[in-house]
Amino acid sequence: MAALLEVILPVFLVIGAGYAAVWRGVFADSGVDGLMIFTQRFAIPCLLFRALAELDLGQHLDIRLLVSFYAGSAASFAAGLAGARALFGRPWPDAVAIGFACMFCNTVLLGLPITERAYGADAMAGNYAIIAFHAPFGYAVGITAMELVRARGMGLSPGAFGAKVLRAMFSNALILGIAAGFAVNLLAIPLPGPLTDALDLMIRAAIPAALFGLGGVLYRYRPEGDLRQIGFMLAVTLLMHPALTFGLGSALALPTEGLRSAVVTAAMPAGVNAYIFANMYGVARRVAASTVLMGTAASLLTAWFWLAVLP
Repeated sequence: MAALLEVILPVFLVIGAGYAAVWRGVFADSGVDGLMIFTQRFAIPCLLFRALAELDLGQHLDIRLLVSFYAGSAASFAAGLAGARALFGRPWPDAVAIGFACMFCNTVLLGLPITERAYGADAMAGNYAIIAFHAPFGYAVGITAMELVRARGMGLSPGAFGAKVLRAMFSNALILGIAAGFAVNLLAIPLPGPLTDALDLMIRAAIPAALFGLGGVLYRYRPEGDLRQIGFMLAVTLLMHPALTFGLGSALALPTEGLRSAVVTAAMPAGVNAYIFANMYGVARRVAASTVLMGTAASLLTAWFWLAVLP
């Protein structure tokens, strides 16, 4: 109970404050859009750039960490895709969007603050290592699969198909921030003091503003129908993915700090990107939005469970 009250509940109270502010009309719905644009296109890319520019890649880029998390992530995409087709008879584009929602957990807005509150700011290096590849991996898998099912019969050349996937990926501000951070790190480019101070100002606003904005975004989405599909997706996201990550991490003798980062991150619900991806292609939007909302609420309890399981 202490973990629930001290670690998880404050994060969800900030989300709830955003939800209540929009619900009661004291924060305009249009303001939510502006807040999310600020956080997702500016503040969070700055956070990721700063973290990756200074990350000790030799120490924290542990292949066991990445295998544990991303094998579970790939399996979750496959399970979501197969379940959508075989169990619920969804068309292929819908099935890809559902697979994406099962795979793309909320690593930044929930994974970072919960890990920080549970284990301290120094315990998040593993989270940043996972996040460094999360958007590139997730969008590469999702966009490639979607473009494949959409391109059937269109006769696109491999070059044109690859260019289309890359254009879609590198229009994402998070990926650009990650790529810039990696470049600065690998090339050992020193950052001027005034620039790092400016980045730190942006970073301090990133997570609380994003959590508040997430609450406002979730107010828009009402769970409508598809409850069996949503339940299936929540089981994959909140139970299957962290269970696979925990099992693989334990089998690979992943150090405790890395295991915590991997499992907590894997245990997070689908983020707003799940809806953004579905909306990009105009498919499965209702089920994706409902899964974001219901998964965020359910993770209040499932995150508590995984914190209790971890050493």
